[in-house]
Amino acid sequence: MEENNQQIMNSQTEPETLTNTAYTPAFLKRYIGRLVRIEFLIGTSNLEDRTGILLEVGASYVLLRSVQDRNLLYCDIYSIKFVTISESNSPYGNSLEPIWSNY
Repeated sequence: MEENNQQIMNSQTEPETLTNTAYTPAFLKRYIGRLVRIEFLIGTSNLEDRTGILLEVGASYVLLRSVQDRNLLYCDIYSIKFVTISESNSPYGNSLEPIWSNY
């Protein structure tokens, strides 16, 4: 019973940035499990992109499963400039199972 109360308490104290889709984290949470390409601003003029399956979104980070080598990528949400969300769920075929198995 105590565990159930903890879950209720956590959901009530979740920051608005994770629940209101006017904020980037809450918007991106709707696309967990989808293939995304995220472009990050590094410095003042250098854009770097990363492509992967969106696994998790926090208040200040996103977690991707890299399509190149299937490693986890922990990314700073504040440097995101552009996000492309694919209609396809996975670059590995129809199943996400191989991607999720080590997460």
